[in-house]
Amino acid sequence: MRVLIVEDEPSMVELLRYNLESEGFEVSSALDGEEAMLSIEEQTPDMVLLDWMLPKLSGIEICRRLRRDKEYRNLPVIMITARGEESDRIRGLDIGADDYVSKPFSPNELMARIRAVLRRHNPVLGSDTLTVSDVTMDLVAYKVRRNDRELHLGPTEFRLLRFFMERAGRVLTREQLLDGVWGQNVYVEDRTVDVHIRRLRKALNGENDPDLIRTVRAVGYCFEKA
Repeated sequence: MRVLIVEDEPSMVELLRYNLESEGFEVSSALDGEEAMLSIEEQTPDMVLLDWMLPKLSGIEICRRLRRDKEYRNLPVIMITARGEESDRIRGLDIGADDYVSKPFSPNELMARIRAVLRRHNPVLGSDTLTVSDVTMDLVAYKVRRNDRELHLGPTEFRLLRFFMERAGRVLTREQLLDGVWGQNVYVEDRTVDVHIRRLRKALNGENDPDLIRTVRAVGYCFEKA
């Protein structure tokens, strides 16, 4: 899961980055509102941690724009700000923020709020199993079944399938798949994605099974919900 931190204080960015990466999240950051919007448009994160007071474009305006855009209206947003008055909290929530955290805050409380918001948006994230269509993935035993057939996947194909299933119905670019499965700091060629997609398809698809991985020409791939 990738979190975008939108915060103009470098020390706060590093504090948030440390705690998020310690919990296994991938992290990117933006120091002003315009940079944040560009980052969201280039690669949509799974959540935005959004400061209220930002250069160039305020956090409130960013949240307002996201909620007006059908592509981003369901993107989870937590506002983090020094403005702790009740009227400010109400305004932030009314504009569409999923939660509101006042500075100073407890890192442990913030992480709990992040997990709670992500579970509300995607309930499967709080479960030990993922089920999409006729595919079930056991995240504890590392087993995958399609109907009554057990699938034998390598570690990369398992991570790839999990990434797909957690985002079922969304079209994912090769760059998003590379960052989400292999990591942002690992150099892997785009065609490597296609190789592992072929392996995953071969493992998933029996003789009479429909192909759940749809190729979107010139864009990427989508794991179909049905």
